[in-house]
This record gives sequence, structure tokens and C-alpha cells, in this order.
Amino acid sequence: MPRIYEKIKSSLDIPKIVHIIGTNGKGTTGRFLAQALHSIGFSCGHYTSPHILKFNERVWVNGKESSDELLENSHLSLQELLPKADLDSLSYFEYTTILAMIAFAGCEYIIMEAGLGGEFDATAVFPKCLTLVTPIALDHESFLGSTVERIATTKLNAIQNSAILAFQSESDVYEVAYKMRAEKSINIYKVDELLYEEDRKKIALISKELSLAAYLTENLSLSISALNFFKIDYEVTNFKNAKLFGRLSKVNKNIIVDVGHNTLAAKSIVDSLSPDKYIIIYNSFKDKNYKDILQILKPISLHVEIIEIDDERVESIEVIKSTLISLKIEYTVFKEIKPNYNYLVFGSFCVVEAFLREYNG
Repeated sequence: MPRIYEKIKSSLDIPKIVHIIGTNGKGTTGRFLAQALHSIGFSCGHYTSPHILKFNERVWVNGKESSDELLENSHLSLQELLPKADLDSLSYFEYTTILAMIAFAGCEYIIMEAGLGGEFDATAVFPKCLTLVTPIALDHESFLGSTVERIATTKLNAIQNSAILAFQSESDVYEVAYKMRAEKSINIYKVDELLYEEDRKKIALISKELSLAAYLTENLSLSISALNFFKIDYEVTNFKNAKLFGRLSKVNKNIIVDVGHNTLAAKSIVDSLSPDKYIIIYNSFKDKNYKDILQILKPISLHVEIIEIDDERVESIEVIKSTLISLKIEYTVFKEIKPNYNYLVFGSFCVVEAFLREYNG
């Protein structure tokens, strides 16, 4: 990606880029900030991943998911920029990252969410004026490292000049950040350092109007700290349409879907939904810590219904069943929604996608 970027950077329109790294909350933090900037009057793009139902979700421009026409024109432009050998050398995510940058031509701000990690992520090659760091915890250990310290290091190495840290439950994150601040002479702020009494009042009002769970309110706070960093005034109404689908989203009066897929996300879900009980529609990739996740979800679980997913990365249903038995959690295989029960669909983007395709017919 750095090699390709050097070849084409003079052909790209690079505005102010806010890079978002972290384990959880990148998508919603980015959407809060992008929607606010757009509502205030700035032209703004938001690049997020993965998508739930269609690719257009990844490339959001001025309040809307990108059109097929915009994506196709951007694709044609990219094909003209690079020879076939270079195009073929790009991974899917690298290609779509450059595609998004072309689609965002003319934007004053781009909110760019890292796909995996930070330092070596495709999104890290672009010049950033600010990095937002959402909560960091264990996830993707086979790629990023087996400790929070190692994961935080590879993520925070993406910071170029200034960063704002969301509240971190892992003290190692702060230790890594402050060590980097001293060694690299970069500006690193805690989110509370850029929030004032008036902001807290507005955050409470926005949270109430949007019915935000506690962890989503924290993501909102991080996005507002970014506005303060840029000295951009905002109003409560600027966040009116800022919610990102798939984050504790109600698709029916008794069905909530959430694309969370790690222990940190599970803890946030339990904090938000307790003491209510739910039938949990679930499945997991092999590399996820699904035993710990299911243990965390157990207090709000009536029982688990395993949804089948056609993906080679998914753990076998028999292994998931054995795990549930060891945790003394009752289970069945998902077949239908019953009107008299509350449901939580949780496990990953693929779980939510599989459910929505089946549920929506």
C-alpha cells in the first residue's frame, strides 16, 4: 500500500483526514463525527468496514451511502491510475481504501476507519491531521499480538501528530500512549481534556434523543472532542441522523442486532441491556474468544439459538454446542422468531447479515 500510494498520491485530492483506530466503537465514532460535520456545513466522507448487506455502506458521502454510479466511476478512475500489475498486487481492502479516497474527491474532511490494527493498515498511509483512539482490548490476537500492550503499540504507531484517547479500561494503553508521546513528540490528549461543561450537557441531550446506550454515548463524546480539537462549533441538532445501523439497533420491537464480536463488545452489551433477558442468536468465527464472550452474555441470556453461516472461517456448530454445554447455557438451532420473546442478534457482521437476509426474506 505505501508503494502504490507513492505512485498515485499526486492524483488524489487529500483533504483533512481524521483516522480512527481502536478495538471497538470505530464505526459509530466515525459516523457521529461525519454526520455532525456534514450537518454543520462541511463536505464530508466516512470510510468504514466491513459492510452488513451491501458494499455501498462502506463509503458514505454527505449524509448518504455511496451510489452504484459513484462507486463505478471511482472504480474506472482507479483502473486508469494504475497498471494491471499494481492493481493485481492490491488486497481487497487496499483496493477499496483507494477506491473510497477517489470517491471522496472534493470533500473537506474524510473520516477514515482502520480495518485491522493501525500501523500497517491500508488506511495508515494517508497524512492525518488527527487520530481518534477508541477503547483498545484483546482482539485479532493472531494478527496483532497476544497482549494489550502489543496490540496498543501496533495501533498507536499509526498516530502521526495528534491523537485523542477515549476512556481506556486497560491501563497498558495509557502507558504505551504516553511513552510514544515522549519519544515521538506527538500530541496525545485524553477525551476529557477536550470536553467542557457545555459539551456534557449537549452530550446528555443528544444521548437521550437518540436513545444511546452507555458505550455509544462514549463514542459520541469522542467525536465531540474532535470537533473541539478543530474549534468547530456544533449544536445538538447536528447529530439528529447520526446513528450507524448495527450497533444495538432495533429492527423490530423485540429484536436488537449488534455487530460486536469480542469480549469488550459483549461487556458493553450486557451493561446496556441488563437486567432484561434475551434469546441470543449467535455464531462465531474460529479465531474469536467465543467461550469468554458467551460467558459474559450469560446473565442476559434466556438461551442461545445458533444461526448457520456459510463461511469457511466460522466455527463448527458442534464445537459451539460443546462450548455452550460446558457453560451450562441451553441452546437450539435458530429457526424462527417468536413474537413473545426478546432477541439479541450478536457475534459479528456476518451473523447480523445472515440473520437479516433470512429474517427479511
